[in-house]
Amino acid sequence: MVKKFLDKLPKHQVVMHAKSHRMAHMVYSMKAIEDVEYTHRKTEGIKDKLAHGAVRLVRSSFDFFSRYDPEKMTERDWMNRAIFLETVAGVPGMIGGMSRHLRSLRTLERDHGWIHHLLQEAENERMHLFFFLTMRNPGIFFRIAIALGQGIFFNAYFLAYLLAPRTCHRFVGYLEEEAVHTYSTMIEQLDDGKLPYWSEMKASPEAREYYGLSDDAPLREMILAIRADEATHRDTNHHFADINAWDDVEQHMVTIIENKEKISGLVYEHLEDEKKQIEAEKSQEAAE
Repeated sequence: MVKKFLDKLPKHQVVMHAKSHRMAHMVYSMKAIEDVEYTHRKTEGIKDKLAHGAVRLVRSSFDFFSRYDPEKMTERDWMNRAIFLETVAGVPGMIGGMSRHLRSLRTLERDHGWIHHLLQEAENERMHLFFFLTMRNPGIFFRIAIALGQGIFFNAYFLAYLLAPRTCHRFVGYLEEEAVHTYSTMIEQLDDGKLPYWSEMKASPEAREYYGLSDDAPLREMILAIRADEATHRDTNHHFADINAWDDVEQHMVTIIENKEKISGLVYEHLEDEKKQIEAEKSQEAAE
């Protein structure tokens, strides 16, 4: 099951930036992620149907109130949609990581990697938000809507995660399916020339540094990388829902750790300046 799950992910490297204070995160080959597509996992059982139904309800409601129509949307409309959705997308990973952290403390048991992954997912979604915020600064009413949405979603998801964590991971898997669809549509509109202002824009400086893009990387490459992130979150959360969130953790996560050298496309890298800094500190300690 683990190998099948890993084979779904876009080929990537995992990079840690020594001076950014960010967690390790994925960077992608632009050629590889051009082919990322919308996929849908078929519902199996009542819990899957409830999770998928909840996502469809949330999606249709948001589309209605935001007047979503890809054929008529301008760059500003897409920007507003992306900013609001990323403020919501950053919530589940934090709640999942926090809940598992507290459970590990209560039960005096190890977590075997889930906490770190879920918190990294939350940070990754927050970084998406910052990339778009370099292009637009929301006004007071938009910020109020964000605060209200976060207040409602956070509390609802937190209670649901305490009761049914696997169903919540399935919910996030289906939610990320919609995110992949949204970004795919955005890229199609950009390629069709319907977003002319964006076609001339470069990716934000922070996005270029985060994903290791070239200095002249266009905005399209940033969106491609964001879509790849969403596809990774989609497949990962579906995988978490497929296994027992409390009992089968060690079996699956330890397998990944022990075989990481054999996983195609997965490389753990640390920047050279971090290594040099560590070596300099050791030399200084030895001299003292």
